[in-house]
Amino acid sequence: MDYSQFLAMKQEIGLLVVFVLIFLNDTFLPARAQGSIGKICVLLFGLFTAWGLAMGLCPEACSHDAVLAFSGMYETSPVILNIKNILNVGALIVMIQGLRWADQEMIRIRRGEFYELLLITLFGMYLMISARHFLLFIIGLETASLPLAAMVAFDKHRYESHEAAVKYILTAVFSSAIFLMGLSFVYGLTGSLYFSKIGAAVAAGSGIDLVGLIIALAFVISGMGFKLSLVPFHLWTADVYQGAPTPVTSYLSVISKGSAAFAFLVILWQVFGEIYSEAWEWMLYALIIITITVGNLFAIRQRNMKRFLAFSSISQAGYIMLGVIAFNNMGLSALMYYILVYIFSNLAAFGVIGAIENATGKVSMDNYNGLYKTNPRLAFTMMLAMFSLAGIPPFAGFFSKFFIFTSAINQGSVAIYILVLIALINTIISLYYYLLVVKAMFINQEDGGIASFRSACSERVAMWICVAGIIFLGIVSCFYNHLLTIAGA
Repeated sequence: MDYSQFLAMKQEIGLLVVFVLIFLNDTFLPARAQGSIGKICVLLFGLFTAWGLAMGLCPEACSHDAVLAFSGMYETSPVILNIKNILNVGALIVMIQGLRWADQEMIRIRRGEFYELLLITLFGMYLMISARHFLLFIIGLETASLPLAAMVAFDKHRYESHEAAVKYILTAVFSSAIFLMGLSFVYGLTGSLYFSKIGAAVAAGSGIDLVGLIIALAFVISGMGFKLSLVPFHLWTADVYQGAPTPVTSYLSVISKGSAAFAFLVILWQVFGEIYSEAWEWMLYALIIITITVGNLFAIRQRNMKRFLAFSSISQAGYIMLGVIAFNNMGLSALMYYILVYIFSNLAAFGVIGAIENATGKVSMDNYNGLYKTNPRLAFTMMLAMFSLAGIPPFAGFFSKFFIFTSAINQGSVAIYILVLIALINTIISLYYYLLVVKAMFINQEDGGIASFRSACSERVAMWICVAGIIFLGIVSCFYNHLLTIAGA
């Protein structure tokens, strides 16, 4: 075995180095120094993220070819490098947001475990994105999923956290079983688990039962649909988001969903691309329509802010899938840009929710009545997040929706025009329920709401980063141009 192949896994090795350093600090630091473990993790991971961004944003990165390792089971390329960088930015914000929560008395003794579990799940997501063989993909999928169940159950003194963890682990196991069932059909039909070989066998079409392949693909889409919270595979989402600690909920809503979307795109394009129009185009049309619609309609009814954002994230998953259905380079760049904007917008909202929950324990939308009078900066941050998620110009969310709609329409079929029209109509519904939060903060009369308080420094820093991302990603075009360049290359 040529061990030099491991040099292709620069980001994975860098992440493992950060994990080992955090683990050693958590294990051997004296008790009086344990309070610094969160800051050490943020510092180390921040340096790692900066290193990855420096590699991904340099002009030479766009000209590099894809590198294969381990007989083609693993691949890295400029696109993959930047996808991992996007996930790193979100994970860093979550770490910063979670500093105050991890310093609570009941969590303090286990805070090192929180950061270690987070890094391990991120490592699994790296493997999912770089995998070009389904065995490696499954290893990455389970590495990303199982520690998340422990993170959901991290607040062991709350019944809701236990319930959420049970629902999540059962759903994760069930979805993995469905996914593996689909893979067994694919292997039986093509005789391989390599993405490229399966794609070549599907393209050749000789001796392959198309009906059996479509059934196998339906199982694969169903298994990945659970990870993405696509309707009708979404029923776990609201309960898990509500029961999990808020930093874990924010991590689930953006990082886990983003990595699953990227991995799903790779599987559909590279493995089943040759049967795009015959099979999965129409499957995704139906999933996108019902996901966006059901997510929007149920979000209107929610009063708990975490459940509210859970159904909002279900709807957003439908918009994310428009980048997959586009089946072109613009769709890939639009998907990357959309998830980057979604990270800043959603984490800004969860940052406000987490700050208020840590200070007051309140998570109901009714508690936000008159928030502008008592905590104007938090209200302003939440307003920007809602405007961006709704797609109101000139904030970044407007441009992310514009690019992803444009990438889908470039396909040119009548069906895609109808699909985009339905998605546009749904943005009006989403505008209504996002503005309900803004109305509560700025218009509704204060009635036993949230008293004035000062959020922690770490919470303010995380919200400043998110606000900067929401504003500048909407007006600085070089971000999208860079993603479009590497997607085309």
